[in-house]
Amino acid sequence: MSMPTSALALEASGVTVAYHGNPVLRELSLQVRRGEIYALLGGNGAGKSTTLNTFLGFTRPDAGAVRVCGIDVAANVLAARAQLAYVPENVALYEHLDACENIEYFLRLAGSAWTGAGIADALRAVRLDESAWTRRLGGYSKGMRQKVAIALAVARAVPVLLLDEPTSGLDPQATTEFNALLQALRAKGAAIFMVTHDLLGAAEVADRIGFLDHGRITHEFSASGVERFDVRELYRRYAGARGAAEVAT
Repeated sequence: MSMPTSALALEASGVTVAYHGNPVLRELSLQVRRGEIYALLGGNGAGKSTTLNTFLGFTRPDAGAVRVCGIDVAANVLAARAQLAYVPENVALYEHLDACENIEYFLRLAGSAWTGAGIADALRAVRLDESAWTRRLGGYSKGMRQKVAIALAVARAVPVLLLDEPTSGLDPQATTEFNALLQALRAKGAAIFMVTHDLLGAAEVADRIGFLDHGRITHEFSASGVERFDVRELYRRYAGARGAAEVAT
């Protein structure tokens, strides 16, 4: 069932993308509401990265439409990108700068308004230890780098967050802290769209989970009740989708 346009942060409608004649996305349709965490899972080659790239405007669909907060990405890519922050699997920050300097630099680059107090508030929000704020990122762990990247998104105050394998390489404690941060951002109305291989991690934090197979959403599940998801059913569906993809390749 379609949601009211005003409630949508991300929308893909019948999106088809092919590279050199080989289809990657096949009439992909999905919607992400404001104040929702949506996890997209799929095996290698399922089309997860291409899906992210269409929302970012790096890949132009051959058919269909992609919108960010109601803005058609193909028609106005800069306006669409201004509504979102993207955190890749390997966060690209400057190792010779400290956390505050990195955030200030990227805020200036994006033309975003900023203050020292606002940057400090963002770093507190992600629970980065204050003793690390003025240390160069060259000595940071992956979890600490992720926190700086999310703090940048918080400081920009954008409504949409795109995450690529956000918990890859994080230890259990860092993952728990990261999930708590995502839930806090969701509570403030942010839309969070994450692509991942981590089924159990997705079940822990997501409101909805979609399985991508051969460029289409084959199954979609919504959290409900105390248990949130039937993990056995999720695993059965996910294993089936990944197995089908491996046979096809």
